[in-house]
Amino acid sequence: MENPVMNILIFSPFYPPHIGGLESHSDEFNQYLARHGTHITVFTPHLPTDAPKEETRYNNVHIIRFPAFEPIHNYPIPKFWQVIFWQQWKSLCKKDYDIVISRTRFFFPTLMALWYAHGQNIPLLHIEHGSDFAQFNNVIKTTLGKMYDWILGRFVLRHADALIGNSHASAHFVNKLSGRNNCHIIYRGTNKNIENIQPYQNIRAQYHNKTIIAFIGRLIDGKGVDDLITAIAKLEREDIVCFIIGSGPKENQLKKTVQEYHRKHQIVFFGNLPFDEAIAILKTADIVVNPSYTEGLPTSVTEAALCHKAIIATDVGGTNEIIDGIDDGILIPPKRPNILAEKLELLINDAELRAKYGETAFQKVRNKFNWNRAVDQYLAVFSKLIENRR
Repeated sequence: MENPVMNILIFSPFYPPHIGGLESHSDEFNQYLARHGTHITVFTPHLPTDAPKEETRYNNVHIIRFPAFEPIHNYPIPKFWQVIFWQQWKSLCKKDYDIVISRTRFFFPTLMALWYAHGQNIPLLHIEHGSDFAQFNNVIKTTLGKMYDWILGRFVLRHADALIGNSHASAHFVNKLSGRNNCHIIYRGTNKNIENIQPYQNIRAQYHNKTIIAFIGRLIDGKGVDDLITAIAKLEREDIVCFIIGSGPKENQLKKTVQEYHRKHQIVFFGNLPFDEAIAILKTADIVVNPSYTEGLPTSVTEAALCHKAIIATDVGGTNEIIDGIDDGILIPPKRPNILAEKLELLINDAELRAKYGETAFQKVRNKFNWNRAVDQYLAVFSKLIENRR
C-alpha cells in the first residue's frame, strides 16, 4: 500500500529569487522533499517585486507571494490593507494541509505561521536558522531586537509543536530562548551543482599576478565586511585584490569606507549576481573570508569549502561545525580586524597551506552535509507530528 501524499504549507520570510542563505536552504529543502512526492505550498513576501506572484517549481512546489513591504530593511510585513492578501489567506484556509513550517523566529511570517497553524488545528514545525540575537551596528536596534525575541520570538518557539535547529549552535539558542530543551538538530545539505561550475578564467587572468580574497553574502549589519576592508587596508600590500560579491543596505557605506582607506583600486564590488555567476567568481579566489558577528550555519562557508577554497571565518554560531580551524581553515574571533589581517598575511604567503585547507574543507563538507540524509530526518519528524495529531 502506498503512503498517502503529504501536504505541507511553508511560511518563508524570503524565497528565491531573493538572495541569501535562508533562501537557498528553503529552495533546496523543497526541491529534495518534492522528490519524495510531498506537495509543498510556500507562502512568502512578494520581494523582489519583479518575481512572479505565483509559480510552480520542481512539479510539487507551488509558490504564492503576498504583497509586502519592509518598514525596516530585511524585515517584511504583509500589506494587510490590500484585498489580495486576504483573498490569498482565505484560499490557504480552504486547503487541507498536514503540517505548517515556519523559518527563523525573528521574522513576521513566523507569527503568521503560528496564527494559521493554531487556527486550523495543524501541527507547526519551526526551523531555526539563527544562533544568537540579531546584531546591528547600533545599540538601540540591537536592544530592540533582543526585546522582540524575548517576547514574540520566545512566544513562537514555546508554542511550536516541534523545533529544529540547522546546527548545534542554533539548537542551543532555541533551547535557551524557549526554555524547552527539545530542539532537534538537522544539518542542511549542499548544492552539488557547485562542483560543476567553472571559474571565470578571464577574471582570473585579469588578476593573474595577485592573490584574490573574496567575500560572498548580503551587505548588512552583522556581516562584518567593514572588518574585512579594514584588514585589507592594514596589510598595505599591492599584490592582493578583494572581491565583494553581494549587495545590501550597507553597500554605499562600505564603498565610502573603501575610499577613505584609498583602496578603491583594490576592492571590487560585484553586487548581486545569479547563483552560477557568483560561484564562478568565487572560484577565482585564493582565500574566502566570512567575518560575520553572528551565524546559524553559514551557507557561504559551505559554498567556499565546495569550491576548494582556503577559508578564514569568525568562530560564531555553527561555523565551527563546518570547519574546525585545525587542518581545514582558520577560525578567528569576531570584530578583530587586526587578527584577520594577520591570518590573511599567513595565507597570502603560503600557497601550499591554502591548497591543504581547501582540499580538507571540501572533503569534510561533502561528507557531512547531505540533503538526502537531511530529508529522511525531516520526514521522520513529519510522520511523528502527523501521528500525534491523529
